[in-house]
Amino acid sequence: MAVLTRTRPAPPVAPVEPSSPRPAFLSHLFLGLWALATTVPLVWAVLSSFKSDTEILTSPWSLPSELRWSNWARAWNEAHIGRYFLNSAVVVTGALVITMLFGAMAAYVLARYRFRGSRIVYFAFVGGMMFPVFLALVPLFFVVRNLGLLGTLPGLTLVYAAYSLPFTVFFLTAFFRTLPTSVAEAAMVDGCGHFGLFFRVMLPMARPGLVSVGIFNFLFQWNQYVLPIVLMQGEGAESRWVLAQGLTALAVNEGYRGDFSGLFAGMTIAMLPVLLGYVVFHRQVQSGLAAGQLR
Repeated sequence: MAVLTRTRPAPPVAPVEPSSPRPAFLSHLFLGLWALATTVPLVWAVLSSFKSDTEILTSPWSLPSELRWSNWARAWNEAHIGRYFLNSAVVVTGALVITMLFGAMAAYVLARYRFRGSRIVYFAFVGGMMFPVFLALVPLFFVVRNLGLLGTLPGLTLVYAAYSLPFTVFFLTAFFRTLPTSVAEAAMVDGCGHFGLFFRVMLPMARPGLVSVGIFNFLFQWNQYVLPIVLMQGEGAESRWVLAQGLTALAVNEGYRGDFSGLFAGMTIAMLPVLLGYVVFHRQVQSGLAAGQLR
């Protein structure tokens, strides 16, 4: 004989109200205005680098009548932008290698190992992010001078790396904490040592975070102006200037001659590495920021 079971009626489902499109529209409008405000000055500077001085002053918003590559050649050779570009490339490359290597090693140890005083070391790096550059200029000048590195590219490289380390350690520590522990344990079981575990297993897994923080450090170091002004002094230091100093000298030394086309060409040359770096690595930057969020 069949047994009849009595089932309870399902509770009524509340109707889902459609979300208002106004917040999405406002956010898209804000992002569009922000993109426009960011892109227009860049495009205008690039177009102005191909114009003559007369076109820049009389028709600043029009397209150039022809592509005057002579402006770039004049800025590269006569204004010594080529020399300053090479100096910046040497300093930033060396500083990035030092920052990323030692920053990643410190962040990995702070994220994966527990030892006495680890929290103190971590918060010391975090505190370094809150220390303004301007407060350290005077003692930094004397320290670099006493080391015999004043007005030299190696001295500027070490200072760049020192100021980039706190943010690098802070960012990568949070990123290394998000990586799976099971992979590290499996590598240790297979006989992998601590150095091999870091360089062969964990460092490749942290590539998105490394690219993201590397881009941020590159932007900070490439556009730095205060530190070179203070530290690149002494006899013959002009030949070792970086791009920020070179562009400032180009704008000041022109006086009333007004070589605006050469100045815009120099600015465009200085912007190219930053733009190319973001175009190449923008996906890695976005994925690294998403994966490195604090949990």
